[in-house]
Amino acid sequence: MDADDLQALEAVGAEAVIACGQVLIEPGQRGAGLYVVLEGTVEVETPETTRQLGPGEVIGEIALFSEDGKRTARVRAVTDVRVLAVDRVQVERLCADDEAFAHRLSTVTAARGQSA
Repeated sequence: MDADDLQALEAVGAEAVIACGQVLIEPGQRGAGLYVVLEGTVEVETPETTRQLGPGEVIGEIALFSEDGKRTARVRAVTDVRVLAVDRVQVERLCADDEAFAHRLSTVTAARGQSA
């Protein structure tokens, strides 16, 4: 994803502050949208791996592209985190309006699946 993609997400999203230790995503939940980490660090735990992600990283997008629409990882703030929360409907609209955006977002998803 590039700066223009992040700007498009900022235009339709809402900022939120997540306290250190708080869980943003639990496996099995229905994916209601995605988050962009603006500040801080989150830990993504899957059955295969645990990794930390920071500013500029997108989380929660896998559920938006999966058949069942469910979360596949647990995501917890390891520091105080500022995120941009973008609702599923807004993400779907951005993807429908801009095929290249949809491709870049799905590329993030594919790369994440390969590294999991």
